[in-house]
Amino acid sequence: MNFSKMHGLSNDFVIIENITQNVHLDSEKIQVLSNRYTGIGFDQLLFVEKSFQSGIDFNYRIFNADGKEVEQCGNGARCFAHFLYLKGFTKNKKILVSTKKGILVLSILKNKLIKVNMGKPDFKPCNIPILTKKFKKKYSLLIKEKKIYFGAVSMGNPHCVISVKNINTTLVNSLSPLIQKNKFFPNSVNVGFMEIINSKKIKLRVYERGSKETKSCGSGACAAVAIGIKQNLLLDRVTVELIGGKLEIFWKKEDGYIYMVGPAEHVYDGVIHL
Repeated sequence: MNFSKMHGLSNDFVIIENITQNVHLDSEKIQVLSNRYTGIGFDQLLFVEKSFQSGIDFNYRIFNADGKEVEQCGNGARCFAHFLYLKGFTKNKKILVSTKKGILVLSILKNKLIKVNMGKPDFKPCNIPILTKKFKKKYSLLIKEKKIYFGAVSMGNPHCVISVKNINTTLVNSLSPLIQKNKFFPNSVNVGFMEIINSKKIKLRVYERGSKETKSCGSGACAAVAIGIKQNLLLDRVTVELIGGKLEIFWKKEDGYIYMVGPAEHVYDGVIHL
């Protein structure tokens, strides 16, 4: 199996193209490959496939390190676009790809920067999904006898975002699994912890479904900004500072779409015998 290792702000991926080769991996094999000591190591595995829809260039599939297929990955989308252009699968600088949850528009800019139209944030409870019928700007849960307030949104995948005073002292790795297991989130959830610096800048840590805390999360950055704007805490263009680096997120009121701009890096190509 030929593969490429890539990363977007240290959120790392293995990309497998299934256009010139035919690779099928079950959940167990993906878990083996994701192991950083005995496998290749990655946060997510991405498959490049031929499009099965008219007007769409490629199909984009995403698997977490635990082997489960998921709907969305923003950092992965940037790496996906960089891979396609770098390897000569397309000469277009605007690429349309289909995902499990819809269509993404990827635009290749200068200096290895990629812009992704991440779609429209969906706050409707049944679409996130969360177990409530009425939308609220802030929901609450009792976790370890402490009430936690958060916003919730779907960016093609479910996110909850908690505002904190200091992300460095927040118990991200102990709180997040308890939140993810809560029945309020029937499909689990990506948990974001947002520290607002000002109305144009935030710091963010994200504990992802199936991958634990990652150094960067593109869909999580979009979710945090969308929720911050919805709660009247942020402006429509925000710099998001993650552990791995910075993303620029903006939400266009004219069309309702949220956009992400950030880098993508090719690390190396490899071959592994399965």
